[in-house]
Amino acid sequence: MQVNDDLPARIEKILLGGERRYNRVQAAVAAGVTLEQATELWRSLGFANVGDDDVVFTDSDVNALRTAFALVKVGVTDQDLLSSVARMLGQMMARTASWQSQVLLDLITQRPESVPGGDLVGFIEQVVPALEQVQVFVWRRHLAALTERAFANADEQDEAHPMVVGFVDLAGFTNFSRRVNAAELTGLLENFESSAAFVVTEHEGRVVKSLGDEVLFVADDAGSGAEIALGLLDSNEADERSLPVHIGMASGPVLRRFGDVFGPVVNLASRLTSVSRPGSVLIDRVLAEQLQHDPRYNLQRLRSVPVRGYHNLTPYRFSRSRNAEAQHTDEIGPLDVIKRLRIWE
Repeated sequence: MQVNDDLPARIEKILLGGERRYNRVQAAVAAGVTLEQATELWRSLGFANVGDDDVVFTDSDVNALRTAFALVKVGVTDQDLLSSVARMLGQMMARTASWQSQVLLDLITQRPESVPGGDLVGFIEQVVPALEQVQVFVWRRHLAALTERAFANADEQDEAHPMVVGFVDLAGFTNFSRRVNAAELTGLLENFESSAAFVVTEHEGRVVKSLGDEVLFVADDAGSGAEIALGLLDSNEADERSLPVHIGMASGPVLRRFGDVFGPVVNLASRLTSVSRPGSVLIDRVLAEQLQHDPRYNLQRLRSVPVRGYHNLTPYRFSRSRNAEAQHTDEIGPLDVIKRLRIWE
């Protein structure tokens, strides 16, 4: 596909929703906010600093500024909270935009025949609104589900909530990344994240975030957390292309804020992951006590180890009992096999 000199500018106009018309002072004035407010929001969203005379803002930027600070004026949020939300939103959307731009670049350079008639601009004009609609749909569905959960726990919104926190990490990822090309590395991470998300949600847990070769997840009870961990091991063992994983979990009160989780339990789960061996699950004492009478699981107390923040951390190796393992294997049917297939194969 031949790329004309004006193609990037035409595509940018589509993506930005209009032409660049304002410098930062003009944009602030047009939105009815102070320059300081506009600058803080722009930086919180993760955008680069611009000079006073740089004409970089569009009408869409002005409308976004006006809308954001309208929420402050009506009391939905305040300036500090708006900045915090903007930082969180900027980080998430930057990651989404990163892989989408890479898909677009691959389309132009490697699969130009996929663009009908070679009209890239027309193709983007059709794809972007559809993509935007899908993203809004996903956001609304998650918002509805989480709002329902928030109302159910309305009395606990300002308190730490008891839950199980876990990390699943790819073992040997650093060495692997040095031996393969970018495409192979990307495929591995996409496979890992997709598989982890499927297993976590299948057992009624929630993925909090992905951290490169590591996924942070939570569950509301010990049983769900246990099945998530074992499901992650099963899924990983069924995929010959994946690196081994190791998992750490802990249970206790967790503070939830802006979609993330905080507190000593999160740190403890992270430390347990760091000392767990490939193909194994380590859990803390509290979670071990919650699971010790369940015949489906085996627990083995290990020797205490010193880790950062804990002088004597006592981990418990957690696995499925042999009887439960045999029953679990017998229950795997055709549907389970289909579910474990990767969509990019």
